[in-house]
Amino acid sequence: MHNSMQISKNSIKHTLALFGMIVLLSACEKQYESIESIDDAKIKAYIQKNNIPAIKDASGFYYQVLEQGTGGPLLDKDSVFYNSTVKSLTGTTYYSPVAFTNEANYLGYITPIAYRTAMYSINRGGKVRVIVPSHLAFGKNGKDAIPSNEIIISEISVLPQTTQWQVDDKIILDFLAAKGLTGFTKHSSRVYQNISVTGTGQSISAFSTITVKYKGRLLNGTVFDESGTTDLVNALSDLIPGWKKVLLGVAKGTKLRIIIPSDLGYGKNATGSIPKNAVLDFDIEIVDVVN
Repeated sequence: MHNSMQISKNSIKHTLALFGMIVLLSACEKQYESIESIDDAKIKAYIQKNNIPAIKDASGFYYQVLEQGTGGPLLDKDSVFYNSTVKSLTGTTYYSPVAFTNEANYLGYITPIAYRTAMYSINRGGKVRVIVPSHLAFGKNGKDAIPSNEIIISEISVLPQTTQWQVDDKIILDFLAAKGLTGFTKHSSRVYQNISVTGTGQSISAFSTITVKYKGRLLNGTVFDESGTTDLVNALSDLIPGWKKVLLGVAKGTKLRIIIPSDLGYGKNATGSIPKNAVLDFDIEIVDVVN
């Protein structure tokens, strides 16, 4: 009899515990659903207030095609080059493009998923606005400056170019124009160069060891490397492709400035203070040439 009562009490305890878990899970589910509902109401109010003719995707985000673009359609397998902004509904800016740079990825790897889904609706050269509820953006964890459970608005401008080197060429031309820089010519390698002093000494061959003074900058003016008080001594063959191509045949005593497309610099493998796919700007003086 005692054992039977004990078993009965344990069964009641287990039943109550199970019931409590069901209630807790149900409450969590209702809370999650309410966040979705609250986000959607906020987005609808924002769209109505700002008279935005946005379309609601089946997954729950909203988008508006701002410019269709005249290039080809975007596919998951394609490399896509673009610039984007990220803001809150109240206008707080979390991310904006950096001058003379771009973002790049395969379309199928771009996140949040809402971004790439919206990008299916435009062509290269197009622009789309995306309003993403928090659960489809970065959720309760947020990301960097974006707080938890934040609705985000992004404007994504897809560049018309289909390769990074084409993007880089446009970036370099825009940089030269914006800074009023003249006297540059485009080398056959796609590096832009301005020779301020033409040397008269030994010319650099593919097998030369050269001594140089130099300073390397990003296009925003940030110095990422320089020779300082100690000149660089190196075999030409060990230098980045942009240097190797432009300096071949250049004479000792030459001073020049070169602007190198990212694929002839460090490209997508750049690390440290050099961003991926960064165009590089160098001042170089050829101090010595040993063949």
